[in-house]
Formats: sequence, structure tokens, C-alpha cells
Amino acid sequence: MAAKDTPSVNLSTLPIPQLTSIKNQLTQELQHLTSSFTQLRAAQAKFRDCINSIRDGIEEGGREDETVLVDVGTGFYLEKTPPDARQFYTSKVDDLGKNLKDLEKIVQGKQGNLNIVEDVLRQRMMSESTGSVQDAKGGGGNG
Repeated sequence: MAAKDTPSVNLSTLPIPQLTSIKNQLTQELQHLTSSFTQLRAAQAKFRDCINSIRDGIEEGGREDETVLVDVGTGFYLEKTPPDARQFYTSKVDDLGKNLKDLEKIVQGKQGNLNIVEDVLRQRMMSESTGSVQDAKGGGGNG
């Protein structure tokens, strides 16, 4: 991935506004990725429902050599035999499962990055507020 080619940055050297901006960006990315994860899970469940519907149709007296309509996406449908339709949907469920695992790793990495940025930001804000209090107590050194 491109992340390995990206030079690393020492977060403790960045100004607080830039750290805040990075934190906000990571938060937005996490929200988007989490939403995508939820949508992929829903699609996977929908495909599983299709598999169950095909199986139930066969068990209720349907024949294996009859055809069923399979939604292959973007409004296109194909006629398939129930075993072929089950295989199609099973393949979709498996593919989505792999994508979900990959996405989960990405989400965990982003969450880790966000935690690091939040820790550095918290430390920087505490050190600046401590420095401000010391400056106020010392009279700013202009005396």
C-alpha cells in the first residue's frame, strides 16, 4: 500500500491546530469506514437471505431444474438453476466476508492512529496549559 511509502512525521513537533485537524480527518475517515462496514454486513445478510429463500423454495416443492431470477447488480437479472443461484450468492457472501476482514484491519489501524494523535494532542495541550500557568506565576520574566 502507499502508506509504506509515506514518510513518517513526529507528531509531537506539530502545532496543536494541525494535530486537531489530523484528529478530525481521522475521525471522519473512521465514520465513513464504519458506515461502509455496516453496509457490507447488510449486503452479506441480504445475500444469505437469498440463499435461504432458494433453499426454502426447493424444500417447498420446487425443482432443481427450474430457473430462478438472480439479481447480479445494477438492475440486471439472470436466470439460473437453484444450485447455480446458491453458488452465485455463496460466492458473494464469501467475497464480502473477505472484504469485511480487510476493512476491519483498516478500521483498527485508523483507530490506532486516532488514539495516538489524541494522546499527543492531550499531552501537548496539558504542557501548554502548564506553561501558561507558570508564565503567569512568574510574571512573564519582564520584571
